[in-house]
Amino acid sequence: MPSAGPLGFLGWTTALGIKDDSPDFTAVLSTVPAAVSAVFTRSRFAGPSVLLSRDAAAKGTARGVVVISRNANVATGEQGLANAREVRELVAGRAGVPADELLIASTGVIGRQYPMDRVRTGLADLPQPLPDADLAASAAAIMTTDTVAKHVTLPCGEATVTGIAKGVGMIEPNMATLLTFFFTDAELDQPALDRIFRRVVDRSFNALSIDTDTSTSDSAAVFANGLAGPVDESQFEEVLYQVALTLVRAIAADGEGASKLIEVRVRGARDDAQAKRVGKAIVNSPLVKTAVHGADPNWGRVAMAVGKCEDELDIDPEKVVIRFGEVETYPAPSTDEVLAAATEQMRGDEVVITVDLGIAGGTFTVYGCDLTDRYIRINADYTT
Repeated sequence: MPSAGPLGFLGWTTALGIKDDSPDFTAVLSTVPAAVSAVFTRSRFAGPSVLLSRDAAAKGTARGVVVISRNANVATGEQGLANAREVRELVAGRAGVPADELLIASTGVIGRQYPMDRVRTGLADLPQPLPDADLAASAAAIMTTDTVAKHVTLPCGEATVTGIAKGVGMIEPNMATLLTFFFTDAELDQPALDRIFRRVVDRSFNALSIDTDTSTSDSAAVFANGLAGPVDESQFEEVLYQVALTLVRAIAADGEGASKLIEVRVRGARDDAQAKRVGKAIVNSPLVKTAVHGADPNWGRVAMAVGKCEDELDIDPEKVVIRFGEVETYPAPSTDEVLAAATEQMRGDEVVITVDLGIAGGTFTVYGCDLTDRYIRINADYTT
């Protein structure tokens, strides 16, 4: 059973000096053309990297991805687009692959041009040939305000699936979210890979929210080069989902300023889509987030968040049940004993809120984090 990363991926990580001397660049390339599936932000301010990567991924095969962190290269006009093209061409030329077979991603401050003199100097040192990819190092290089690198590897039969991600703020996905990339040596045809990836994204990254803000640079992609041979599609989907879900939980726990992971489970909805809408209303509520931060079992704030779903006319308050952990807080009487038990459930690093709507069998689970004064400080000082 494989324990290392997937076969056939080369890579390089370095510090280009975008902001300081920390690693801020990584490239991961397959030794052979790989099937690719990708989803991107729907923001009207999508950056040049997203525009170029959409075109590259649309072909169905690609060689890999190039990432610059600490500069989003968004709202930078024609010069920003030209710079993104040049970065991709410089890497492709050194690696000996067509530039249009590389995706490119960028994350960080919006509205600033790449420092191209430093970028060109740094990329001139890209080794030929590239060494084997160090995906843990790649995960660290794509961080911005993250406090920990996010990197997960799981086996899938004879194949391996590795996922990396960055993101702790500006996260309310409207397709996938943040930056996240998956590399596997499993063999799947591209249409199957695409179907699987989109389903996994919907159940994992689209179930995540930190602060209700959708990034201009959100990119998610999976590269499958097939070097380990074919895999069972159902097994692959489950492994990919477990890798993605682990990354999602790590992102939520590492949310800017966060001290607690919030998991909201909505049950008994009309359908899964309704359950998701209700779950997002709860996890995105600043009042719910602050109550969780203070371990305050104020179930009224959860009821308020459900009530904001004013177009869901089949939600009947008399059928709704609210729990903190295993403790029913509504419609159970709010006795001192109940509130004390709920408080205890909220004191841990992970807080589970369950809402049963009592309508039908729809379910969905969403993930987020508490809201602290540190979130305000991080974002008040972000560019200064």
